[in-house]
Amino acid sequence: MTAQEILNALQEVKHPAKGEKSIVELDMVQNIEILADKTVVTLAFGRRRDPLAEYLIGATRAALVRLGCPGPEVHTVVVDEQPAKKPLELGKEGLAEIKHIIGIASGKGGVGKSTVAVNLAVALARLGYKVGLVDADVYGPSVPTMTGTEGQMPLAENRDGKDIMLPLEKYGVKWMSIGYFAGRGQALIWRGPMATTALKQLVLQVEWGPLDFLLVDMPPGTGDIHISLIQEIGIEGAIMVTTPQNVALADVEKGVDMFKNESINKPILGLVENMAWFTPAEHPDEKYYIFGKDGGARMAKELGLELLAQIPLVQGIRESGDSGEPSALGTGPDSLAFLELAQKIAQI
Repeated sequence: MTAQEILNALQEVKHPAKGEKSIVELDMVQNIEILADKTVVTLAFGRRRDPLAEYLIGATRAALVRLGCPGPEVHTVVVDEQPAKKPLELGKEGLAEIKHIIGIASGKGGVGKSTVAVNLAVALARLGYKVGLVDADVYGPSVPTMTGTEGQMPLAENRDGKDIMLPLEKYGVKWMSIGYFAGRGQALIWRGPMATTALKQLVLQVEWGPLDFLLVDMPPGTGDIHISLIQEIGIEGAIMVTTPQNVALADVEKGVDMFKNESINKPILGLVENMAWFTPAEHPDEKYYIFGKDGGARMAKELGLELLAQIPLVQGIRESGDSGEPSALGTGPDSLAFLELAQKIAQI
């Protein structure tokens, strides 16, 4: 059970007197504590008595029971009712010198989306392009680990009353991640509006300078965060990442539908099939289709998308990701696949 799963379940608890908005949308969920024998959710109420308080507490507890949370408890706190905050005013001046902003997306987690994003960025840099990458996966930022930049903190400068962050640079790529601002092992629990604001800052309050490509490693799935990110940041298109299994391919369609929605209407540049086959390091010419064969190729054909790359699963990808040295720096079959992918993207 995760905090995000609990938040998702609490989206179903609506406040009847406030336009049927959920307690999550109303920022009433102040804290989630998951222990071995109990699950505690703390709800915030204003000083003026809410006549529906008992109903909301009971509905919250019922949602926890339906989800199967152990020992569900609902606590309450009283908070001062603050006037609505003005939305964060962030312009797009910092993006003026960026030629292409491309999202790296996936219908579900666990398909190696961040691995593809990081290695594509490094491969583009190896080809001589100026590249930046935003780790926008607020629920599971992994770029600091994959790039060996854990524990580092981006510098900030105050210019005309506004704080501007300077991205970290390594392997010829400029990196920015929400993971730089969280302690090691710290869980990031974000409500939708908080996550959207944080992501906007990660992109718009950064001095990127002239770039050929800014890659955005998006959170897996589809939702409000993705829509805000695409519309407000100005992502021009996306690369979908999947694995050959049917369960992953089924979610690709959802991701493609999101980008094709008339309110977004952004092109899919193509599909990347990750973990397309397993190749032992000792036998680089051998292929074992442990997750199925050519599932991504079939899906690309069905959806009318270009199959941009089939990335093999080799032990080196896992080891390089854990050690902070992206495999695109090497010369193995996975490295060559990322370089070929970079060459295709460079031609957009």
